[in-house]
Amino acid sequence: MKKFKIKIITFISILFLFSCSSNKKINATNELPSCLHSKITTMSKDPREGMPKSVTRYKYKGKTVYYLVAACCDKYNIVFDSDCNVLGFPDGGFTGKGDGKMPDFHQEASDGKVVWQMDPEK
Repeated sequence: MKKFKIKIITFISILFLFSCSSNKKINATNELPSCLHSKITTMSKDPREGMPKSVTRYKYKGKTVYYLVAACCDKYNIVFDSDCNVLGFPDGGFTGKGDGKMPDFHQEASDGKVVWQMDPEK
């Protein structure tokens, strides 16, 4: 009976630890330019824009860029440079093909790392 109680307590402890960590958002603001963090905050307050789903950092044509996935349907996904200048919209929009200015983005972008992700509870 004592071993059973220890197993139950251990199981509940492990379950508690996993449940606490599963709801955390990835929000590595030190890996995100401050201007982009500000844009995300502004977008999340605008009901027409909505909070983006995620931001992934890539290397693209020798530069570090940030690919922002839009909150919902028929919105463009945006690529920013490190100074928060819009480089283009490689996909999304009504056609799903973006603005046509970065047709090679998904083939050329490398070393992708998610540096920010929307809190799943929002």
